[in-house]
Amino acid sequence: MRINPWSAVLLLGVPVAFLFIFFIVPFGTVAVASFRMPADGGWSAANYVKIATDGYYWGALYLTFKIALWVTLLVLVVGYPLAYTITYNVRSTLLRRIIYIVIVTPLFTSSIVRAFGWLVLLGRKGMVNDTLVALDFVDKPVQILFTEGGIVIGMAYIMLPFMVLTVASILQNINTSLLEAARDLGAHPIVAFLKVTFPLSLPGVIAGSLIVFTLSVSAYVTPSILSGGKKTVMSMLIYQQYAATLNFPFGATLAVALLVSTLLLIAGYLLVIERHAKG
Repeated sequence: MRINPWSAVLLLGVPVAFLFIFFIVPFGTVAVASFRMPADGGWSAANYVKIATDGYYWGALYLTFKIALWVTLLVLVVGYPLAYTITYNVRSTLLRRIIYIVIVTPLFTSSIVRAFGWLVLLGRKGMVNDTLVALDFVDKPVQILFTEGGIVIGMAYIMLPFMVLTVASILQNINTSLLEAARDLGAHPIVAFLKVTFPLSLPGVIAGSLIVFTLSVSAYVTPSILSGGKKTVMSMLIYQQYAATLNFPFGATLAVALLVSTLLLIAGYLLVIERHAKG
């Protein structure tokens, strides 16, 4: 069936126009603003020089990516087995739907509410420390709140549904006859998983990792609340420049630097995966 050229233009034109209006134009505006000088309104690259030569901003950028990476790894370690269990071990369709509802329901709650909930759970007298003491894992409450670990835990909880849903959608489309064939040929279930299931589910792992990583890099509410002001990520610096100091050009410079750095990391990640797949 041939598609009318005008229909094709319409189908492609609408998403392209949407992307241009709501992404390209805003980013272009921010990029242009990053070269403005607030004092005289002139043009200069001084903001970028300041970021490149000041270790404080490099430290914030490093912490941002470090936390995002740990969140991604933690969510993958927890989310993949959960998605696998839901897909292959839960036989009841009703129970599977209930589990999905439980996983998705937190997304309908404000990030602020969930972050403050973790303030209570991770505190010295919170449920997490009480459980650790009761199980004799520690002798006294440990400092979890206002640390990198506390931020990672809170953000991993928020990002978990994205990984589970993404991986589960791929696992559900894997032809089960391939697993049956592997077992008929004498493959151990673990071997069948490593040789068949996991390689076929890699698109879901890659997509879920990218979603979680990018959302973690740009997260503001959870890190700002769970850090207690003791840890600073790039999103917090950008907010400070826009809302506190009203230095819009420098805030735009930080935003551009964060976006470009993230895109470079993602490009490198995809390049490594592509080379590994070809090799």
